[in-house]
Amino acid sequence: MSAQTLPGLVISAPRSGAGKTTVMLGLLRCLREDGLRVQPYKCGPDYIDPAFHRAACGVASRNLDSWAMPRALLAEQLAQPGDIALTEGSMGLFDGVATPGASGTGASADIAAQTGWPVVVVLDVSGHAQTVAALALGLKHYRQDITLAGVILNRVASARHERLCRLALEAAGIPVFGALPRRGDLALPERHLGLVQAVEHPDLERAICGYAAFLRAHVDLEALKAAARGGVTLGARLAPQPPAQRIAMAQDAAFSFAYPHLLAAWRSAGAELLPFSPLADEAPPPAELCWLPGGYPELHAGRLAASQRFLHGLREFSKTTPVHGECGGYMVLGESLTDAQGAVHPMAGLLGLKTSYAQRRMHLGYRRATLLAPVLHFPTGQALRGHEFHYSTILAQPDAPLATVTDADGNSVPETGSRRGTVSGTFFHLIAEDQ
Repeated sequence: MSAQTLPGLVISAPRSGAGKTTVMLGLLRCLREDGLRVQPYKCGPDYIDPAFHRAACGVASRNLDSWAMPRALLAEQLAQPGDIALTEGSMGLFDGVATPGASGTGASADIAAQTGWPVVVVLDVSGHAQTVAALALGLKHYRQDITLAGVILNRVASARHERLCRLALEAAGIPVFGALPRRGDLALPERHLGLVQAVEHPDLERAICGYAAFLRAHVDLEALKAAARGGVTLGARLAPQPPAQRIAMAQDAAFSFAYPHLLAAWRSAGAELLPFSPLADEAPPPAELCWLPGGYPELHAGRLAASQRFLHGLREFSKTTPVHGECGGYMVLGESLTDAQGAVHPMAGLLGLKTSYAQRRMHLGYRRATLLAPVLHFPTGQALRGHEFHYSTILAQPDAPLATVTDADGNSVPETGSRRGTVSGTFFHLIAEDQ
């Protein structure tokens, strides 16, 4: 008999913008207030939502990604303590890539199927009424390997509107856990890459308390708890190994996009993460590796360019010890960064990379990289899976390429990363080794 993980639910929707995050944060806080230890998760490669999850329930959220993560790595993420798991989906329930990856297409439905957690769909009912039953039935029957527990109606215009939707859904046999009236004050602030970071929210605690009160007033929380089911474990567990035992980790508002599952695995393997702040003009502390995560360096380019203690310390560090940057961190390792206003800011100059936000163009999607040289603790030829999401444009990338990089369908992409001596960088964020 298969072992069971925590009972859980997947909070999804037919599309982006339906209200998943508002519902997720409100539910996380409600469950915590009710005395439950809730373990949050996020489907897909999102690195912003997990910080909001942690703010809502006090527990670190983890990513579950069926395209980038093999089943053994998913199993590692699922082996967490608690009373109940709550997973926020990404985009629409069945939205993923065309070509399957490590264990699926990246769709939230893959996670629901592989864990056995029932799905609660947030339905934005603005603009229609009884038709929501047809939509819910389609979601219920599109894949036979998932269970639709029921729906939460969102942006309900009136009592009459709610009644029409409820009657249609009840006739179709779809449970309705609640109906949220339309409100214009519940949206989280956004930026070009999605939500602003949790640490930047002007009053996040007050917002989350408001979401929780809103959910508690309009959703049957006891029925939701009763709908949670235990998920089947996925077999042997795999924990990513750290690239070094002492890692100097840039950590502030400009460098904040690091996947929680990697950092947790590195710490579990005995690695010591030594945070420092480039924005506070701190040099990297003595370590075996300096890691510059992604973030929003374009918003702080002038301040970073003026942080001479940081830049000098980084250059001195790189003379004898590896330095690696991801996305924003990669750009800071380059020669220059041009901001959205066209101002050119000199960066560390450890790579020849020149980037610009003056001509914005979105680069988005899964990436598979095959290394062309030994990098960090990976040998030549190692394949890695990750995700790229940025608006910067490459003006120059003269150094030796780090890897051959393709998208989810196997098409080559020009963002190959770079390497020079002890320094390397990529535009994609590492998620897992390709097994």
